[in-house]
Amino acid sequence: MTIKITVLKKLNPKEVFGKEKKNPEGKIVPTCSAFEEGQEFLVEKLNQPEKFCGWAWRDIYKDLSVLDFGGDFSWSEPNEAITCCTDGMRPVIFKLERLEE
Repeated sequence: MTIKITVLKKLNPKEVFGKEKKNPEGKIVPTCSAFEEGQEFLVEKLNQPEKFCGWAWRDIYKDLSVLDFGGDFSWSEPNEAITCCTDGMRPVIFKLERLEE
């Protein structure tokens, strides 16, 4: 089974909170630098793609597993899911698609 991950949107703290946010050192929290919008990854046998953020991988793994085992979600089109990482300051939204083989 092959699943394609597409980066749909990267949000920055200003989009989430309406203003910039600072970390404890006083530096402005930037938009996630691990991904680019439109970037695609192919997943085979639920193996994490090279250079895929480990935190994001852990967050979306449950949805990848459902698609990999042939399941679907009642709120999404068949063979796909929209999901995101749980970084509340600067989330990244992904589209997961089970590809027909």
